Amino acid sequence: MKRVEAEIARRMQSPVGMIPEISDHLVGAGGKRLRPLIAIAAAGLCDYRGDGHIKLAAAVEFIHNATLLHDDVVDGSDLRRGRRAANLIWGNQATVLVGDFLFARSFNLMVEAGSLDALDVLSRAASVIAEGEVRQLAAAGDMALTEADYLTIIEAKTAELFAAAAEAPAILAGADDSRRGALAFYGRSLGLAFQLVDDALDYGGDTAALGKSVGDDFREGKITMPVAVALRGASDEERAFWSRVMADKDQTEEDFAKALDLVRRRRGVEATLDAARARATAAADALDVFAPSPLRDAMQGLAEFVVSRAS
Repeated sequence: MKRVEAEIARRMQSPVGMIPEISDHLVGAGGKRLRPLIAIAAAGLCDYRGDGHIKLAAAVEFIHNATLLHDDVVDGSDLRRGRRAANLIWGNQATVLVGDFLFARSFNLMVEAGSLDALDVLSRAASVIAEGEVRQLAAAGDMALTEADYLTIIEAKTAELFAAAAEAPAILAGADDSRRGALAFYGRSLGLAFQLVDDALDYGGDTAALGKSVGDDFREGKITMPVAVALRGASDEERAFWSRVMADKDQTEEDFAKALDLVRRRRGVEATLDAARARATAAADALDVFAPSPLRDAMQGLAEFVVSRAS
């Protein structure tokens, strides 16, 4: 991971000063680095002996950070990783363009890794992520959105990159279809668990733990899993409230407190965390195709860590 961090720092550089400045504001804030960590671990689990996984891990982190820069412009968030959102400092135009730069850098790195099949997996993931983001935008305020619909959205916008981060290094290592498929399933399940926990924290966490403002999903009219669960059992009066604040975006300062009460009353957070735990367990079990090792244990432990953020 030290080599990955060095590669990330090197590839953020540009003679255009605003590019490394904005990039470092987000990338330099740290974050969990889960996606590159998964890539490095997957390569080790498959006994990879080259250095292409370093480039793939950096590429994955650049794709992730590019989407975050774009998301903050689309969503109008105030905080990202505990810092003021980049677009509030440098403006929307510069932020979007630097996001584009990070995307372009990621493709440079993919090509340099030297595997057309790995490039195919990661490039397809980038397009699927964009489709997921657009689908979520189109679904904002959609009172007919079901839990299954929302899982489809987050599988695209979040879990796909986790899956690609785990699968692409296995391709570099020449892993067989069974191991490659197991790692892709691990990554996808872990990504779903991660996003579901984030959804729960937005209604049951705090700003310091989340790294962004609690209630952002509510204010943006995003019907995430806790709200979808609350809607499933909602009375007519409750449904009218959700329609006003989510579909019409007619919100007052007191409405988030009421939303929290309704989500808790319908056990939306608990149901979301139950779903996250189920995916984390599935992720850990998928690695049973590999022989027992400290690295396998660590990757299975990562699944436990993802859901432990909510405790």
